[in-house]
Amino acid sequence: MADLELLHQFVTETCYTTSNRPDSHDLWRIVVPKEGFNHDFLMRGVLAVAALHLSHLRPDQAAHYQHLAHSHQDRALGRFQAAMNTMTETNCHAFFALSSLIVVYEFASPRTPGTLAFTYESQDSTNWLAMIRGVNSILLPSWPWVENGPLRGLLQPGVFDTSVTRLPKPADHQLRQLADLCETAAGGDEAIEAYTEAVKALRKCFAKIFTRSSVECEIATAFTWPVEVPDKFIQLLQGRNPEALVILAHYCVVLHHLDNYWWLTGWAAQVMENIYSELTEPWRDWIQWPSTVISRNERCLVWRPLSPDMIPTQTPRSLSSA
Repeated sequence: MADLELLHQFVTETCYTTSNRPDSHDLWRIVVPKEGFNHDFLMRGVLAVAALHLSHLRPDQAAHYQHLAHSHQDRALGRFQAAMNTMTETNCHAFFALSSLIVVYEFASPRTPGTLAFTYESQDSTNWLAMIRGVNSILLPSWPWVENGPLRGLLQPGVFDTSVTRLPKPADHQLRQLADLCETAAGGDEAIEAYTEAVKALRKCFAKIFTRSSVECEIATAFTWPVEVPDKFIQLLQGRNPEALVILAHYCVVLHHLDNYWWLTGWAAQVMENIYSELTEPWRDWIQWPSTVISRNERCLVWRPLSPDMIPTQTPRSLSSA
């Protein structure tokens, strides 16, 4: 009966919380569970996410539902990994759906102290940046099949479009400052190139969020940045290099736009808090703008007239003169 309760939860409530696009809701409500009946690893993933959602909705029973979620997710991942080498045109849709649910599950799971961008130092680590990148790389070979399959409606064409450049003045100012910072970053040419590419990808992500239409999935748009940054940037981030942490802090502005999703609530604030604790002066000056945006609960990438107090009036102190 527990599994029936979880399935009922998924098709009546949870399916509506994975995306802001109404046209995707029936795919999650009907098509994904139907695929799950043919692929046990997907059904286990569906039940795992539903259990975590119930733990969020019923905090007095959180331990019970978290235990169910962990049990289902362990089985889902075990069978997912065992079947990964046999991905075909027939089963790739189940892989795609579970990969999306894995992202939801990891964000919704109880957080560990010191969460920044994690590393794959152990098999049990839960790494949201590397996780998103890993999911994308797994699915890349099957993308043409997914685009023509029953879940093609979950994809967002043009999500990596580079032609969109319009930004609100405060965000544009901050990204220009970050670009200047990259030019003088420590670590040599390879590090400078990695930081520069990460900021360019962040600018594209900001612009896509800012100009997004109501029918575009804000989650898919927001998660383009972790996919696009170079591997070298991830290495610099894992090394807690201050320039990388400052760039990640600015990405938290994007994460903050997703704070209304139950499985992402509080993530931006927590990551920002941990970045602040990792940095020392004068590096903390460089995260003042994203910190302010998040602490004020601003949605600075939503198209609307800008309030005067969100327009930057000064530049962070020069590190060379500090």
